[in-house]
Amino acid sequence: TLGIQTDYRDGEAQTDPYSPEYIVRSGSVPEILALATLTWGRGLPAGPAELEIIDRIREKRAWEAALPPMDSPANIAKRLEMMEYMERKEWAYREEEIDKLQKVQLEVFKELLRRREENQNEVNDMRLYNHWHNHQKAKEEKIRKIQHDCAMMLRKLIAKRKNVMGKQGRRDIIKEYNDFSSQVYAPLSRIGFFPDKSSDGYAVKNFYLNTFAGLCELEQSVSQLKIKAPKPKCNITKTGYVTRAGRLEVVLAQVHQ
Repeated sequence: TLGIQTDYRDGEAQTDPYSPEYIVRSGSVPEILALATLTWGRGLPAGPAELEIIDRIREKRAWEAALPPMDSPANIAKRLEMMEYMERKEWAYREEEIDKLQKVQLEVFKELLRRREENQNEVNDMRLYNHWHNHQKAKEEKIRKIQHDCAMMLRKLIAKRKNVMGKQGRRDIIKEYNDFSSQVYAPLSRIGFFPDKSSDGYAVKNFYLNTFAGLCELEQSVSQLKIKAPKPKCNITKTGYVTRAGRLEVVLAQVHQ
C-alpha cells in the first residue's frame, strides 16, 4: 500500500546519481557543461533559483551570439552600447540579489531577536515568580508567627484571669491523673480539642467480621485447621539437656543451608 511504501522506502539509502563519462566534439560547446557547478545536493535537483540561473545563462549566450562583429566603426559603437547595456543589467541584477540577501539576513536577525526576547521574558517571568513565591513564603511565615504569638498571649490572659486574686497554684499532676473528669482524660472541646474528630479512621472494617458470609467462611476455615505438634530439632536427654550430636546436627544443617 501507499503507507507501507512511504514508511519503508529506500530513499534514505539512495546514493548520488550516476554520471557517465563523456567526450566533447571539437568546435561544440554543450549547454550542460555550463552547469558543471551544479551537482547533486548542491543545486540539484534544480529549484526556482537554479532555473533562474539557467535562464540567465541561456539569455547571455543568445546575447553573445547577437553581438555585431568588430569590422566597422558603426558595429564597434553598437557593440559597445550593447555591452554597456548588458553591464548595467548585470549590476542591476547583482544589486537585486544583494537586496534579497539583505532581506533574508534581516529576517534571520529578526527571528534571532524574537527568540532572544522570548528567552529573556521567560527568565524574567521565572525570576519574578521566584521573587513572588519567596515573598509569599515570608508572608505566610509571618502570619503563622503572629497567630502563634496571639494564641500564646491569649493563654497567658486566660491564666491571669483565673488568677485574679494573685493566688495561682502549681499544677497537681497526680490529682489530674487521679481524676478521670480532668483535662487529661476528658478535655473540653471549647479549648480546641476534639477527640472524636477522626475516630472513623481507627474503625476496623473487615469482610470476615462485618458480613455473615465472611463469618461463615472464617468459622469453616478455623474448624478445618489442624495443628501438628512441632518436632524437636535436636536430641534432648531425659534431664532436658541437648546432646553433642544434636548440636552438631543443627550446625551442619545451618552450614548446608
